[in-house]
Amino acid sequence: MQGKIVKGIAGFYYVHVAGSGVYECKAKGIFRKDGIKPLVGDDVSIEILDEKDMEGNILDIFPRKNELVRPAVANIDQALVVFAVAKPKPHLNLLDRFLVMMESKDIPTALCFNKTDIGESPDMGELREIYAGCGCPLIFTSARAEKNIEELKMLLGGKTTAIAGPSGVGKSSLINLLQSDVRMETGSISRRIGRGKHTTRHSELIVIGEDSYIMDTPGFSSLYLNEIEAEDLKRCFPEFRECEGQCRFNGCDHVHEPDCAVKQAVGAGRIHRKRYEDYLGMYQEIRERKRY
Repeated sequence: MQGKIVKGIAGFYYVHVAGSGVYECKAKGIFRKDGIKPLVGDDVSIEILDEKDMEGNILDIFPRKNELVRPAVANIDQALVVFAVAKPKPHLNLLDRFLVMMESKDIPTALCFNKTDIGESPDMGELREIYAGCGCPLIFTSARAEKNIEELKMLLGGKTTAIAGPSGVGKSSLINLLQSDVRMETGSISRRIGRGKHTTRHSELIVIGEDSYIMDTPGFSSLYLNEIEAEDLKRCFPEFRECEGQCRFNGCDHVHEPDCAVKQAVGAGRIHRKRYEDYLGMYQEIRERKRY
């Protein structure tokens, strides 16, 4: 049987098999010997040891298309980053860091701005303006008013999505709404995984459809750009691509160089100044890190 690991804890891996449920599995010793650790999100084949108690062994881990270290998860199709329109006011530098991290790993990202029921139209207009060229779909929702929830479900359908965002933005309320149609199945998964009363937060996939999963990523408060080199940062800003090959110097970093097409596009309003300023701040941070 084939399934997907939805949670791993204390040496047990919980594998969701569409149409059958969740099996509690151990990984065969060969994985440890080869230095392979199963990850949440892994697509695996399993053998059934006890159908009644839904227990099995993981036989094989299929090749991963990507892998994140924090959170430790594999095979993410996309990321959804959730911020509030207001209360709290969106921390755009943190948002831009997340977009850079996902872009550097070639993981598509969608932006969700929640709490539109308490936000002002000018705030929403400004957010649309800032992120118009960032290469990500934008969706504005209200969990309280259940606004645009169906559109959000369509965006997540048939995919494994990592959901991230700071506290207080209504992420839990959105997740509850997203899984409302499959509460019976997710409830049985929660009971199975919750056996033993584990209190530590771990990466966990939540089933929201037959082949649709979301993962709430805990601990999203700051992101350090440890894996990105200064000269590669510009490739993580999709807005800059329209200027490719138009700067005076090959390899222009769009910082101090004269006749820079990106700086000209910022001046002309084709690239939003806030995004460019965040680029400059991250570029300087990476350069300083390398110096020390």
